Amino acid sequence: MINSKADYKNYYETDLKRTGIYNNRNSLIRHLLDRRFKFYKSLRKTEYYTNCKKSFLGKLIAKVLRFRHSRLCDKYAWTIPINVFGPGLAIVHVGTIVVSGHAKIGANCRIHTCVNIGSAETKEGRGAPVLGDNVYIGPGAKLFGPIHIGDNTAIGAQAVVN
Repeated sequence: MINSKADYKNYYETDLKRTGIYNNRNSLIRHLLDRRFKFYKSLRKTEYYTNCKKSFLGKLIAKVLRFRHSRLCDKYAWTIPINVFGPGLAIVHVGTIVVSGHAKIGANCRIHTCVNIGSAETKEGRGAPVLGDNVYIGPGAKLFGPIHIGDNTAIGAQAVVN
């Protein structure tokens, strides 16, 4: 979770490095037009203002940023809420991605298209997936319920994990 300006910069730069955008200097236009670049900026900036800015102006800016972030998610068909992913989020391909706001995902997560990470009602209440660091989620994978995935794990394409 982002708790300072240094955290914000670290999360954002780590996201860009993990996706490969940060090192791709062959085309500035491609870099600026990449939707992942815009999305990472929106996600991390919204997290920073929501978690760190407690003044009236900071709360107002956070509300505007949350609105812009939700519009960007709608535009790209991604449902990725704030404060779910650790640093190093890598969205590999463009396509539908749905993530529950109750899920917790560690650092360096590589996620493909058509992935669904959702919560489920259980006898104990609502349960959502908790994923460790360095997790690879293949295309079309579905993860739901109160599950725990350890560090350095790969979830294959079209897998259903519950």
